[in-house]
Amino acid sequence: MSNKDKLAAAPKGVVTTRWWWVRHAPVREDNGCIYGQQDLGCDTSDRVVFEAVAKVLPRGAFWVASNLKRTHQTAQAIWATGFPKPAVMPQEAAFAEQNLGEYQGMNRAAFLASQPIGSTWFGQIDQPAPGGESFMDLYNRVRGAIERINAAHTGRDIIAVAHGGTIKAAIGLALGDQPAKGLIFDIDNCSVTRLDHLVSSGYSGWRLPMVNQQPWIADASHNAMHQPAGPEIANASKLA
Repeated sequence: MSNKDKLAAAPKGVVTTRWWWVRHAPVREDNGCIYGQQDLGCDTSDRVVFEAVAKVLPRGAFWVASNLKRTHQTAQAIWATGFPKPAVMPQEAAFAEQNLGEYQGMNRAAFLASQPIGSTWFGQIDQPAPGGESFMDLYNRVRGAIERINAAHTGRDIIAVAHGGTIKAAIGLALGDQPAKGLIFDIDNCSVTRLDHLVSSGYSGWRLPMVNQQPWIADASHNAMHQPAGPEIANASKLA
């Protein structure tokens, strides 16, 4: 079955709103530190990556990004491949990365090494960073924005350019309001995650067609797996 067939495969009477989440491109100017909600730029120099991402995204979608510039730069890099640029792209502050407070600016590798084995984030989901937010704070604002945008753009494709934590929160919502489950997933730079919201008379729920898709990897012209200009920082976490 082709992708086009799959998009049209919803049962009669079911309205599907398709969310295409794109994580921003790699950040280089963090000096190996946790950056969270700091407004840092990103590296969009790897055209191969953005051409591949552009091929899988739908035309005619409603675009939205967080209020942090690395998401706007990533969107601009996708449009620079020839992808049709939308007339507007609203900035949604609720889709910003978690405010990690006093953790921002700390060495990422040293911080993560201090965490218990098996940790998947910067603390327990209800544990606020000093001077910042908890993951539950992030989850609740992301959920509220998704529900609001779903209501305003029901039945459309929605391309949301955001952050690792934001996309993990969206996955947790799609898994049945289980935010901790969303933290289990890796979300790589420039990856595409699609979450479909289905609604009909008496039913509202989610389907997860793909998570952390990296379409540039499948390009047969490359002898090795292609990554978006390499890792953010050598041996660094992909979390923030």
